[in-house]
Amino acid sequence: MENVSLVANSGLDVYAHNIETVEDLTPFVRDRRATFRQSLKVLEHAKKEGVRITKTSIMLGVGETEDQIMDALRGELKVIRTRDSLSIITSELRKVDVDVVTFGQYMRPTKRHMKVDRYVEPSEFDRWKQIADDMGFLYVASGPLVRSSYKVSLLASFRLSFLTQVHRLGNIS
Repeated sequence: MENVSLVANSGLDVYAHNIETVEDLTPFVRDRRATFRQSLKVLEHAKKEGVRITKTSIMLGVGETEDQIMDALRGELKVIRTRDSLSIITSELRKVDVDVVTFGQYMRPTKRHMKVDRYVEPSEFDRWKQIADDMGFLYVASGPLVRSSYKVSLLASFRLSFLTQVHRLGNIS
């Protein structure tokens, strides 16, 4: 996590690291070296290093279920039993205090990439935005054309505006 700390302490406005998809589909969607849990640890570590805004993105249309998306967003108590140990995991996105989440449609970049499982209806994107808003995410962008860098400059200006207001109120020295 040394490199995460280096980036987190560089003065950036938003630390973005994409989980890309739900945990169960991660091995099929991402490079096998990148795990869902690893991404959560990166986001959590960045926050512990003092980053004020952390952001991640989820692509829809790769075969995920509603329950899997809910688990990724809010975190469920999971007990993982191996031959030698028992682990309890609760650190999905809200549990690691991620501030911003975006939902976009997976689009197959080339024929060498995995196929689109389904095209998500705009109303479903609207529903995921409402659910994530209700869970307390600071900002949610959700739609078929939303990409992982969607309106990052808006987030940066929001952060600066917010910090200015807090400073005026005397809550930051």
